[in-house]
Amino acid sequence: MEIFTTNNVWMMICTALVFFMHTGFAFLEIGLTRQKNTINILFKNIFIITVGLLLYYIAGFNLMYPGFAEGSAGILDFAGFGIAPPENGMTPEYADGGYTWWTDFLFQGMFAATAATIVSGAVAERMKIGPFMIFTILYVGLVYPIAGSWKWGGGFLDQMGFYDFAGSTLVHSVGGWAALVAVYLLGSRIGKFKDGKIQAIPGHNIPLATAGVLILWLGWFGFNGGSVLSADPELTSLTLVTTCLAAAAGGVVAALVSTLLYKNLDLTMFLNGILGGLVGITAGADVMSPESAIIIGGIAGAIIVFAVSLIDKLRLDDPVGAIAVHLVCGIWGTLAVGIFSTNPEHSFLTQLIGVACYAAFCLVSSFIIIFGLKITMGIRVSEEEEIEGLDAHEHGMNAYADFRKNEH
Repeated sequence: MEIFTTNNVWMMICTALVFFMHTGFAFLEIGLTRQKNTINILFKNIFIITVGLLLYYIAGFNLMYPGFAEGSAGILDFAGFGIAPPENGMTPEYADGGYTWWTDFLFQGMFAATAATIVSGAVAERMKIGPFMIFTILYVGLVYPIAGSWKWGGGFLDQMGFYDFAGSTLVHSVGGWAALVAVYLLGSRIGKFKDGKIQAIPGHNIPLATAGVLILWLGWFGFNGGSVLSADPELTSLTLVTTCLAAAAGGVVAALVSTLLYKNLDLTMFLNGILGGLVGITAGADVMSPESAIIIGGIAGAIIVFAVSLIDKLRLDDPVGAIAVHLVCGIWGTLAVGIFSTNPEHSFLTQLIGVACYAAFCLVSSFIIIFGLKITMGIRVSEEEEIEGLDAHEHGMNAYADFRKNEH
């Protein structure tokens, strides 16, 4: 019983760490965008976590873990609304004594909200808040749990041997594919591409963005550490070591590559390199040696620099680099399991099939949702609203009060 209690406490600590990641996402997104859109981004982030948890309670958890019947196709099933615990849900018999039913729900619910947060950063500064909220409800409520069931719910990809330890594909690229579609359908911000040239639109608070990345790194201790699904001393320790080494390697390599290419020490590229390393190791953090983790993270760091440049060249405007970090590095991390895993049963081809299945499902579903919103209610704010800022137009308030007006 003591082991069961220890496992459960560890899982609850990890749940809290993953929850804290939403602070990191919020700081990163507002730091890398302009002051006039700060309230808008914060509102979206708060909406995602609150509504995401409610949706996951109503239907998401039972869509993701439906208990596929023996011999079923393992694509779609539903265990009913709400979350009534099974008979053994609070005992060591449940989940191999790793944690209780309630802890299981809460830990997985934190992950669900993360997928939509990735999209929030990519569409910053120009998407109407109403359509974004509708998109979040549909994507977190339906698309993410169905996609998650294919692997984590024991569906067809799990049966095939596809491996994604903590969500390089299931969380990060599920959000990344939707971000790609949204950015494409929205178009770029005013002034991003002038006379065929790419114009940098600097963020208003880089210290805040830096704090956001460090908070995300801390949160990843729960994201990956909790995905062991117990407090197993050897596996949790190894997972945290590989996670940290990949993050460090990603940051260093991104900084080196961007300095060699652009001849300046770019902090934002350094920060995104750390995140790229974290996303890259997430699929296989428990089946990698420390050396492999450094290689995977380092390659992710290099990928970031080239992916950011490619996305700009394709005239896709992603203010925070979400597509490069979460989608491109998510794909790399998932495929890296097939190359570096210490488990001989993990195959590159199976990993590739998994990536392709998620790509097809997420691209089609997010396109249907966002294009549907575009032709019915419109997804882009007016030119005037964009120039003056979404805070004033959609929220009627400023993030930073101008105290000088009240001095006299």
